Amino acid sequence: MNTITLEETSRWYGNVVAVNGISMTIGPGITGLLGPNGAGKTTLIALMSGFLSPSAGRVTLDGQPIWRNTEAYRTIGLVPEREVSFGYLTGRQFVLANAELQGVPDPGAAGERALEIVDLVEPAQRRIATYSKGMRQRVKLASALVHDPAVLLLDEPFNGVDPRQRLHLMNLLRRMGAEGRTVLFSSHILEEVEQVARQIEVVVSGRHAASGDFGQIRRLMTDRPVQYVVVGDGAAQDRALASALIAETSVVAVSLRPQGGVDVSVSEFGDFAQRLPVVARDHGVRVLELTPTDESLESVFSYLVGG
Repeated sequence: MNTITLEETSRWYGNVVAVNGISMTIGPGITGLLGPNGAGKTTLIALMSGFLSPSAGRVTLDGQPIWRNTEAYRTIGLVPEREVSFGYLTGRQFVLANAELQGVPDPGAAGERALEIVDLVEPAQRRIATYSKGMRQRVKLASALVHDPAVLLLDEPFNGVDPRQRLHLMNLLRRMGAEGRTVLFSSHILEEVEQVARQIEVVVSGRHAASGDFGQIRRLMTDRPVQYVVVGDGAAQDRALASALIAETSVVAVSLRPQGGVDVSVSEFGDFAQRLPVVARDHGVRVLELTPTDESLESVFSYLVGG
């Protein structure tokens, strides 16, 4: 199953609470872990990977505690945010050392396979100290893949990666998710999360703020007006539609868009969906387009963090 479960999990350092009563389930596929700096993302990944014990609650892999469970460690691959400190080693030596630590049957072959997966075979003979930020990210990923883990946890993997390497990494994560692995990565780069993972877990100030598909999360925010663009057949029809819609009880605000169309804030989508065709027909307006404008990950994240 390869499912990580957190049950009312907390972690504190003295009087500082980093994670507070979080419950979530991370299963096969790709999950994006989102939150502003200091939200607790790195602490959560450390708890899931067995590098930290929970101060309260439970963190399990398929029902078994992860902390001090060597069998769980064999299933998990971790790509930490912190820099590799072994700059005096070549990339190949670093990956080989991790393969040997994992006790894989053929460390050399496992290391070469991992280097090939991350497209780092040629630079592997160079010392890590000479690597770019993106190359250091890739050598960390290779070291996490040497034992072919079913669960892969990555902390800010896109940091410092150039566009070509970023595309390669995104494709790699998609492939691993499609293979049935459990892949979780934290990020603050919303565009990339939106392209790779539909499932998201959002943490704000150490608490679990939301879980699920970001479109579904947006639709659950019933206290927030939903934003739409309605486009009529020409500027005159846009104006007629705007003046008619502002009288509807489900419409909170209306404004004309300079490039054409009408921005509409809606408090009750069900009523609005029923009334829009009626209003358009009664006023002789031909509606060409109706598009939600705030179901993107960026808008959902802004709502959750700022709400």
